[in-house]
Amino acid sequence: MDNSAPLTDPELVARLRRSVTRMNRRLRQSALGGVSPAQASMLAVINALGSPSLGDLATAEQIQPPSVTRMVRTLVDAGWVTTTDDEVDRRCTRVALTAAGRREVAEIRQRKNEFLVERIAQLSPDDRTNVRPLVELLEHLLGDA
Repeated sequence: MDNSAPLTDPELVARLRRSVTRMNRRLRQSALGGVSPAQASMLAVINALGSPSLGDLATAEQIQPPSVTRMVRTLVDAGWVTTTDDEVDRRCTRVALTAAGRREVAEIRQRKNEFLVERIAQLSPDDRTNVRPLVELLEHLLGDA
């Protein structure tokens, strides 16, 4: 088989897509605790963006502004985020993680890592040697390398 040729096997491509999707779903399910998937996603986006506006969150999460407002309100009520008026544009509300919110994001990530550690430990020694090259390949595929 010519490894330099473009991948054209539709079944293999579909299997890759399904596997990546299922992995993402399993990681979310293993990590949430008392947090909804939408809340966990929004916490992660706020963490990544620093102090986004409500509009930034709507764009990043691909949801309507009223939904962002409701979600942020629940995150404020949980003590995970705070809201402030933008210093330049008082009509703009900014959102930031609290210390509790940063801890929640860290705990979600830790639970995801623990899930993967447990699953990798169940692999055969030969399969475990393939984990590093697999990670490097996925990073390259996604442009993260």
